[in-house]
Amino acid sequence: MPLLEAVPNVSEGRDPALVQRLAAALGGAAGVRLLDVSSDPDHHRSVLTAVGEPAALEQGVVDLYRVALAGLDLRGHAGAHPRVGIVDVVPLVPLAGASMADAVAAARRLAQTVGDELGVPVFLYAEAARVEGRTTPAALRRGGFQALVDAVHAGELRPDHGPARVDPRVGVTLIGARGFLVAWNVRLATGDVGVARAVAKAIRERDGGLPGVQALGLYLESRRRAQVSVNLLLPSPTTLSTLVDRIRDEAGGRGVEIESSELVGLVPEDVVLRAAAAALRLPVLLPDRILERRLR
Repeated sequence: MPLLEAVPNVSEGRDPALVQRLAAALGGAAGVRLLDVSSDPDHHRSVLTAVGEPAALEQGVVDLYRVALAGLDLRGHAGAHPRVGIVDVVPLVPLAGASMADAVAAARRLAQTVGDELGVPVFLYAEAARVEGRTTPAALRRGGFQALVDAVHAGELRPDHGPARVDPRVGVTLIGARGFLVAWNVRLATGDVGVARAVAKAIRERDGGLPGVQALGLYLESRRRAQVSVNLLLPSPTTLSTLVDRIRDEAGGRGVEIESSELVGLVPEDVVLRAAAAALRLPVLLPDRILERRLR
């Protein structure tokens, strides 16, 4: 059977007990394996990673939605990361034995269940999109949550599934099928979010920066630091080491150093090996050169 990965992004990053209930719901479905939970209080967001066969994984995600609907309220939510719903975005990614067509089919089935049975307005994006231009969540988040709500209520924007009215407590949800991406955050040694935004603009692909790079400049309230929040879309010629070097150079040109980096969720092994090879000036670093892999 094909194996898929689901990476729900939930608008809750400050209540560990609630995040644990969400994780237990996702990983509690028979045949689903929960791999990772990454939470950030400043983003007020948690990213969960699970794998399973399509039907099992769809059930696990639906169970997560049920817990979110019972426990989350977008009206009191304030965080650095843009969001449009309590379960903001759910990408499905094909893994071993699965094709993108499998991920698209699962995403569309999941969207129908969430929209029609749970009553949440659903927009399909990326490979699962039925409307041209919905290539990324940013295409629907642009303008902010209220702009999206106004467009739905005015009939200018129709959900793919679910009601054409938005409950302000719940918001909407974005469900898609895509390839791998790496979520990578770089914290700068400054509280000036203007620097982070300028660096983000300089490195992202749509503004002439690095291939495969999406980026935002955010402010982390509890740490009083600015952050460059990056998605690296795969496959891409851009390595993580190239990405960090470019951020270092762009920030350095503005008189700011990098304080630290952070991986959100999981990363494919070949991405790490490519980054190490680039940093070490190796033409290539193959998995069979890693001692522990040879000992397996």
